[in-house]
Amino acid sequence: MAASKKKNKSKLQPPATVQNFPIVGIGASAGGLDAFKSLIKAIPEVSGMAFVLVQHLDPAHESILPEILQRVTKIPVLEITDDIHLAPDHIYVIPSNKMLISTDGVLKLTDRAKKINLSIDVFFTSIAEVHKEFAVGVVLSGTGTDGTLGLKAIKENGGISIAQDTESAAYDGMPQSAINAGVVDFILAPEKIPEQLSHISSTYRSTHVFKEEEELPKDDEAIFKQILSLLRQRSGVDFTYYKQPTFHRRIARRIAITKKRNLAGYLKILRTDKAEQDALFQDILIPVTSFFRDPKAFQFLSSTVFPALLNNKSQDLIRIWVAGCSTGEEAYSIAICLHEYLTLTKKEGTKIQIFASDISEIAIKKARNGVYPKSEVERLSQERIKNYFTKNNGGYEVKKQIRDLCVFAPHNFLKDPPFAKMDLISCRNVLIYMDSFLQ
Repeated sequence: MAASKKKNKSKLQPPATVQNFPIVGIGASAGGLDAFKSLIKAIPEVSGMAFVLVQHLDPAHESILPEILQRVTKIPVLEITDDIHLAPDHIYVIPSNKMLISTDGVLKLTDRAKKINLSIDVFFTSIAEVHKEFAVGVVLSGTGTDGTLGLKAIKENGGISIAQDTESAAYDGMPQSAINAGVVDFILAPEKIPEQLSHISSTYRSTHVFKEEEELPKDDEAIFKQILSLLRQRSGVDFTYYKQPTFHRRIARRIAITKKRNLAGYLKILRTDKAEQDALFQDILIPVTSFFRDPKAFQFLSSTVFPALLNNKSQDLIRIWVAGCSTGEEAYSIAICLHEYLTLTKKEGTKIQIFASDISEIAIKKARNGVYPKSEVERLSQERIKNYFTKNNGGYEVKKQIRDLCVFAPHNFLKDPPFAKMDLISCRNVLIYMDSFLQ
């Protein structure tokens, strides 16, 4: 019987297909079954999207979720096996005791780590990196914070993020964590989510930004120039020489969110809606940042850069500029790293001044507050959390000794005078957005 079932399952598996359609990752934990069923029931049989369900399961129990869900939908529901290809109009379910990543449309299974289950974050981050604007993340009922960092990654890469509304969630921990972190585009009841997804899918099919041609049609190119002009008038920032693929992705995201069918329709709303102009500006500036992002860079600071700085100093003062500091994680990480180094080398008397700047005043305000969601801090070591953070209303606040080292200010270094007499400048959070002319 089991062999026959396996045979049928492999028959259902679709062949490899071009990955130019929305990939919808749906994550849930406690209380997620009812939410899954409500959402799946509302998906039309032909949607043009692939759905991948990631859940927290008891590793000792085999999942019967595919069988349960198949009862409420005519869409094929498959339990994921190694190297299965994603195809539209299929639903895929992660098996128990496994982690899942997407590699260019092929799903890969790995064994789950025993201590902590962050399977939703892991999968969402992988589809964000691989599928970019075609990635959609949905966080449903569950306890904890899994899914928050995954939605952040999806948003950073131009995708769309959705959370279940807390009224309908049996357990609101996971959706509330994502909402609190400010990484959610839509908050909806599960049965309302497919309707929103269909708007997004429709935009993807009709908007030229999502097609693979390298050059835009002349009409679209003219509209982009008008959008650049509107943004320049509203924000004072000229995005002409920012990397165009990134810029196009951000605009495409806003087109999908505002339910417009094309660039012309989006320009029409943008001309009259100042709030949408501000929303696009903030979307373009979505930060790819986190505490101690790329740990090797910080190891290099401690092993090579800080010793060189102190050996060459005639006075006990280190001045650092973090350009494009966004919401502050990079500046605080450098401050913590340098404080640890000075403590270890018994040079605590050395003074530190860190100037951190960004063109987004909203980001600067958050950086000055120094309060971050639990999901952003809990990946750090317990020692760092204990030494440099205090709990604050369900989140974590950077301790005053570190906050006092950092001065945050709005600043556009493309036209404002640079900060002078610096020992170290970190600009990795901003140069990645600029084309070779600006770099």
